[in-house]
Amino acid sequence: MLTKKVKKRASFLSLLLIFLIIAVFFILKSLTSNILYFKSPTDIQLSQDIIFSKKIRVGGMVKKNSININNKEIKFIITDLKHELAVSYSGTVPNLFSEGKGVVAEGKLQDKNFFIADRILAKHDEKYMPPELKDLMKKNVK
Repeated sequence: MLTKKVKKRASFLSLLLIFLIIAVFFILKSLTSNILYFKSPTDIQLSQDIIFSKKIRVGGMVKKNSININNKEIKFIITDLKHELAVSYSGTVPNLFSEGKGVVAEGKLQDKNFFIADRILAKHDEKYMPPELKDLMKKNVK
């Protein structure tokens, strides 16, 4: 037979466990709705279930001789040496943004060949490359 003290501890621990499970569920649920996934142009071309209204990040190299700057927007092509994606961006670009360099663009897909960027991210160091991009480049060069 359980004493009153043991029953009280057991109910407290079970309530604490239920509360922790609910808290973890809500934390994970909120994180998954705010995550922006990194995709390469090849991932976009091969994907069958793309949601065009959802924000994503596209990464790769800026194709040589592809940057076109006019008054209000910058157009360029992101490539992973296998597929290409045209990008349009209105705003200022980072100082490290240039042809042949790594770039990540955040925004929405218009279709599988055109991307409208809200933000452009450039790498900070001449030698640094995100691991995902490095793996993609190695895989696509072979």
